[in-house]
Amino acid sequence: MLSPLQLAYIGDSVHALLVRTILLQKNLLVRDMHRASNEAVSAVSQARELAALLPLLSPEEADIVRRGRNAHPHHSGPKSASTADYAGATGLEALLGYLYVTGQSERLRELLPYIQGENTDHA
Repeated sequence: MLSPLQLAYIGDSVHALLVRTILLQKNLLVRDMHRASNEAVSAVSQARELAALLPLLSPEEADIVRRGRNAHPHHSGPKSASTADYAGATGLEALLGYLYVTGQSERLRELLPYIQGENTDHA
């Protein structure tokens, strides 16, 4: 099993790809997609996305998130985010990395509407 930080490392790229996929569907200008993408991959945005996803997670997925949140990188988080937001972002990235490396592409597709607030009705 990969470490939570290794999962977050690959999950960061998976998240960026998911965000860009959503933005492509909105038929925006490339510069507008770039700006929106930069905002979407911020720790604050990722922590917000994780909060929307939490009620949908299986116990195993929630454990991956917990391990990601509790992982301590050897660098400081961004100055634009709180420690809690940075930990939440790492948890989300670990989850996405886990789903990717375990080949759970259907589960990634299920969660796609919850990335970037596309589906706020998660009751």
